[in-house]
Amino acid sequence: MVSNLLVRIDMCREKFSKGQRRIANFIEEHYDEAAFMTAAKLGEIVGVSESTVVRFATEIGYSGYPNLQKAMQEMIRDKLTSIQRIEVTTGRIGDKDVIDSVLNQDIEKIKRTVEEISRKDFNQAVDAIINAEHIYIFGVKSASYIASFFGYYLDLMFGNVVMLNTTSKTTNYEKLFRVTDKDVMIGISFPRYSTMAVDAMNFAHERGAHVVAITDSMVSPLVTCADSILIARSDIASIVDSLVAPLSLINALIVAMVIKRKDDVKETFSKLEQVWLEQSIYSSHALEEVKDEK
Repeated sequence: MVSNLLVRIDMCREKFSKGQRRIANFIEEHYDEAAFMTAAKLGEIVGVSESTVVRFATEIGYSGYPNLQKAMQEMIRDKLTSIQRIEVTTGRIGDKDVIDSVLNQDIEKIKRTVEEISRKDFNQAVDAIINAEHIYIFGVKSASYIASFFGYYLDLMFGNVVMLNTTSKTTNYEKLFRVTDKDVMIGISFPRYSTMAVDAMNFAHERGAHVVAITDSMVSPLVTCADSILIARSDIASIVDSLVAPLSLINALIVAMVIKRKDDVKETFSKLEQVWLEQSIYSSHALEEVKDEK
């Protein structure tokens, strides 16, 4: 018997009634919410009866709704292995156009992020970061790339960033041990979650730092010690991690900080532009071509 819930759904999809198809779609897109709903509540949300939800559970091979609910909760805790991601992704896309499927899924994640993110936590995170003495940013594996992107711009603007982007526990804590209540700790992690991110955030929290979590769900382990929680939807069933929505969220954070500290940032970048010009950091080839055409 296939153990993965999403694979079970894909295998049985052709046999589903219209109501069961609505249940399947909701679970695939909102499994983290459905995992804690009763059968009656799930039926109410998708517009079917409680008995239809129970029959759906048995249709895909569970003995009843409690076992389906347990499977959803286990998905939240453990997410999917790389092999399971490959199975689910290929099953979902099938013969459909890959570009259309993947890009539209990313568009949907950004839409859900816009709808679900807390504006209060967003503004609170912005204020904490721009007023921090030091900004610690933790991101490893695939999250290290968006963490580095975020850190690059924050360091240009404020010059006080400490990057924690290695899987070496010793190196990370040698950088983190000076954290105080005047600092901010930003932890970035998506399925499968980094235990080191959780530990580092707890360490900073215990020392009074304002902790910001950038993750995909309120049941993410990063949430437990965070002062500001920023939810950006990530794909749970993709061969590669979809970090489009998290990157858009980080762009929004940077823009918000620029707006709040407009004069300071303008002064900083004015000095930077002068240094870049003096040191010939950027090629002027394109500009010279435009002049020649005129």
